[in-house]
Amino acid sequence: MAGFGALIEILKKDPKKIVFTEGTDPRIIEASSRLLGSDFLQPILIGKEEEVKAAAEEAGFNIRGAVIIDPDNYDRFDEMCELFCELRKSKGVTMEQAQFTCKQANYFGTMLVKMGVADALLGGATYSTADTVRPALQVIKTKPGNSIVSSCFIMVRNSATGAREVLAMGDCAINIKPSAEELAEIAGETAECAKIFGIDPKIAMLSYSTLGSGKGEDVDKMREATKLARVKYPNIDIDGELQFDAAVSPRVAKTKCPDSSVAGHANTFIFPDINAGNIGYKIAQRLGNFEAYGPILLGLNAPINDLSRGCNAQEVYSMAIITAALA
Repeated sequence: MAGFGALIEILKKDPKKIVFTEGTDPRIIEASSRLLGSDFLQPILIGKEEEVKAAAEEAGFNIRGAVIIDPDNYDRFDEMCELFCELRKSKGVTMEQAQFTCKQANYFGTMLVKMGVADALLGGATYSTADTVRPALQVIKTKPGNSIVSSCFIMVRNSATGAREVLAMGDCAINIKPSAEELAEIAGETAECAKIFGIDPKIAMLSYSTLGSGKGEDVDKMREATKLARVKYPNIDIDGELQFDAAVSPRVAKTKCPDSSVAGHANTFIFPDINAGNIGYKIAQRLGNFEAYGPILLGLNAPINDLSRGCNAQEVYSMAIITAALA
């Protein structure tokens, strides 16, 4: 990965619009102010215009030129509600229910993406992942052939020589205990995301066992997931089940699995469950000095991403670029 410059170059060729669901948040305002000085990504801020402008003034950032949309005063609101009713007709949603739901910023922003007003959405600076994912599942829905929404983190570390190490890790945020079939899908989606960041994916399906050295239900699951992933994605280099040391250390791989094309060189890691994934990426972040970008949501028909509630403005800016580049 050549840094965010590569993603920015992608966007410069085809500029995008990204909607921020929390338009008065100072971190969102700061990131939007920075984006407004660019020519590759147009921020759309949700909120009452006077409140957004007051928040920007208080934070000391210029957001002149930003598009601000107030759900209470949107000229296409009726059209939005009619579309929402159509999308949710199997649930018997009434127009009154649609009007109430679409006034909520997370649903309103997601509907703007559905209507083509925005290309992507970034939210969650002040609310939970579930509040970002739920509208996306109901409105944007999963891509054809996908059964789940999953996630990955892109991990980036610069060495003293200036070399950049980039890894992908999934699923660390969404699926609590995925099945073998779901893990195979997660592997494929994570690989596709990794490619956007310049990674030639070599996928390790992680376990406490390496190619049969251990026994147990979780080992069997990762072994089966590897088989399914190889069938589903024949052009991606995948091996498993692998212990982490065998996945990353050529010396250990030579001893444990000398015939593997992935072992010792893995750069894309699929964890057996959210416990392992969440712990694993945070160890890399805190002890390995990797920067963690994500969670990047995978498997949706449009790029919708979730921020950590502890994020800063730089992380908002970075995630906005990542999210838009996925479009």
